[in-house]
Amino acid sequence: MIDLKNTTSELKNLELLAKQVVEGFITGMHKSPFHGFSVEFSEHKLYNKGESTRHIDWKLFAKTEKLYTKKYEEETNLRCHLIIDNSASMHYPISKNQSVDNLNKIGFSTVAAASLMDILKRQRDAVGLSIYSDTYEYYAPEKGSERHRKMLLNQLEQLLSSKSDATTETYQYLHEIAEKIHRRSLIFLFTDMFQTNKNEEELFDALRHLKFNKHEVVLFHTYDKKTEFLFDFDNTPKKFVDIETGEEINLYAENVQQKYQELSSFFFKNLKNKCLQHKIDYVPVDINEGYDKILTSYLISRQNFL
Repeated sequence: MIDLKNTTSELKNLELLAKQVVEGFITGMHKSPFHGFSVEFSEHKLYNKGESTRHIDWKLFAKTEKLYTKKYEEETNLRCHLIIDNSASMHYPISKNQSVDNLNKIGFSTVAAASLMDILKRQRDAVGLSIYSDTYEYYAPEKGSERHRKMLLNQLEQLLSSKSDATTETYQYLHEIAEKIHRRSLIFLFTDMFQTNKNEEELFDALRHLKFNKHEVVLFHTYDKKTEFLFDFDNTPKKFVDIETGEEINLYAENVQQKYQELSSFFFKNLKNKCLQHKIDYVPVDINEGYDKILTSYLISRQNFL
């Protein structure tokens, strides 16, 4: 898990925070099989008149008095599209002031997306962004320019401070997003997979649509393990309110905890099996465990994709 104790405590500079997350991750995996977050140097070759002088090795020239350029491993840039569910349920747990160590699902997804963008920048890969809830809130195609990346970061910063009472229309907007992404891309989807008004098959039809045009899809299933999976609340009477439908129920958590955990386990296993069936990478992510899973999934997906 990436230690963010020494990072900025408030989410005032998303770009800096994302950079710190990525650099902490790289430091922690320096002995891993993943090497080279940029083009890797390969060998020298003699400089030919008329070529750009940009890659001349001047230190070698000082030793040999001959002009050599650094030859780099051939790099294939990929296109990556980030999709974020901004419905009301993604704003759970409710927090008046989010900080690095106190994020809700949308806050976690936003920082994770910004961290992926930082790695994509280092890899010279193009990135696009879609945000949806009960409307298609934002779309930007995959581009690799610094101006484009800054624009997406600005959009993510707005998302961090946003509120939402919108329902989830994942099935509808994944179809629309799939129609917009024409060139083969690596797609990362951040969602809690809560869907109030459509059945499961329609939702997976939409996910399967994302795989058209030979796209690779990674589903980051974001959740708060303590409360949403384990239903770990103190045993005092509480009113539980569905953020999206407004439905209410009064109960003692302990009375239903065991049954709730059984249903949660079934829900997660079913999601995993469905994704496996449709060749979608399924990555359950507890928002309290940091970003290692996100960034490792990117590296594995990138290696398999290229």
